[in-house]
Amino acid sequence: MSGYRIRAAESGDGALLAQWACAMALETEHRQLDPTVVGAGVAAGIADPDRARYFIAMSDASLGGGETIGTPVGTLMVTHEWSDWRNGNWWWIQSVYVPESHRRKGVFAALYAHACALARATPGVIGLRLYVEHDNAPAQATYASLGMQDAGYRIFESLLV
Repeated sequence: MSGYRIRAAESGDGALLAQWACAMALETEHRQLDPTVVGAGVAAGIADPDRARYFIAMSDASLGGGETIGTPVGTLMVTHEWSDWRNGNWWWIQSVYVPESHRRKGVFAALYAHACALARATPGVIGLRLYVEHDNAPAQATYASLGMQDAGYRIFESLLV
């Protein structure tokens, strides 16, 4: 399928994932996040798979003799939301980030395919959702090319902290 290996994030990946989350927020929403808060949030998510599951795309290079070393080239996080309408869980794709040097090379497609396969194999999961900035046309085109559709919702929030 792709030249990428997808693996679950581990505690040692926390600093990189927090760095990528801050980079994504700055790039897509022009928001400067507090790295300490983001780092603690990523660590909490990695430590508790009921809270979040992070996946990392690895670009593997051969060391010879069958050994490989991997370079992280992208990530996504999955959380879940109960739907009483459908009696099942939506999986939300969040914290998507692919460094610019690896974009348009199938990294997100590999991560998305991995999330889809896991969702299909998990009883009670009814579908995948994500939200995207309304002005982020390149991301929207990528999601549409993978068969995702605009669900027609707007997101409202009330920040409590």
